Amino acid sequence: MPLYNLDRAATVSRFLTLEVDRRNELQQIVDLAAEVCGTRMALITLLDEQMQYMQFVAGFQLQDPVTDHDFCHHTIQSDAILEVTDARQDKRFYDNPLVVGEPHVRFYAGAALATRDGYVLGCLSVLDSEPGHLSGNQRKMLQALSGQIIQIIEFDLSISLLKDQVEQLQVSEIKLNSFFESTVSCHLLIGKELEVLAYNRMVAGFIDEYLQMQLREKMAISEFLHDDYKADFILNYNAAIQGQTVTSEKELTYQNGRRIYWYMNFEPAFGRDREIIGVSFNATDITERIHQGQLVLKQNQALRKIAYVQSHELRRPVSSILGIVELIKSEVIPTSIKEEITMLDQAAKELDVKIREVISFTA
Repeated sequence: MPLYNLDRAATVSRFLTLEVDRRNELQQIVDLAAEVCGTRMALITLLDEQMQYMQFVAGFQLQDPVTDHDFCHHTIQSDAILEVTDARQDKRFYDNPLVVGEPHVRFYAGAALATRDGYVLGCLSVLDSEPGHLSGNQRKMLQALSGQIIQIIEFDLSISLLKDQVEQLQVSEIKLNSFFESTVSCHLLIGKELEVLAYNRMVAGFIDEYLQMQLREKMAISEFLHDDYKADFILNYNAAIQGQTVTSEKELTYQNGRRIYWYMNFEPAFGRDREIIGVSFNATDITERIHQGQLVLKQNQALRKIAYVQSHELRRPVSSILGIVELIKSEVIPTSIKEEITMLDQAAKELDVKIREVISFTA
């Protein structure tokens, strides 16, 4: 499996933490490379952005596995095997720490470790303290062994990626299932053939209680759809499968005589590539809310009626008072009561205005 989504540094980092079994396999390949090529030493060198890591060594002890020698850098510049018959005579390597010091490298041959998607991770090298060269078959074997190393790395990384993806899917499934089952609404995922693809416990329990049926995947919606809602359901489903979102409210009566008001929602369900794979149907029992609304409406109507009746009953004596005041005002009013009559007139008129407002509001 190609490592299309991993950069070289991340791949090297993963390589450095391979499982024990894989590390043993790679060490065996290094030992085999030295044996096949007739050299005393062999190793795998990895490169990240700054350093080189000499891993899986055969034939000598490394003082420091992290180094910056040039052999691997030159090796990865070519698709072919880099072969140096005598490093002391090569201007590129005569002063290399591995040449002038332990293990006193004279002969070197290396094959780049390149993944199928183009990342060069390092190289497989064979070395000796004596000058030498590889035969044609030895070069082929060294190249084949480097390819085997890449296969092990890519396989291990593929398994790791697969495990990560499985874990992510499991986490996503747990989250989705938790959301799906934590709601009091009935949820159905309906396929393009009007079959049940998924459902939550609420809808399964409802169908079991009210219809005495066991809901199951692949079950046809027509087996449990209410007769009074079939036509509207199909109409709304067809709109949702075309990409629309549809909502509706409907009162349905069931076999046990119970009447339920439903708020229903139809939405297109999308797959990974955003193609519509079905319809998400959600139904919420809003019976209590409807009943509460109806009760409030009835109470308001009753209050309006009471206010209307009381307002008319109050207006009759007010009208009488206004009439009497007008009669008094038409006569000569003694100065001693003139102010009281004026105040009575104003108060009666203000009360009349308020009563008219109540009548207008409750009419």
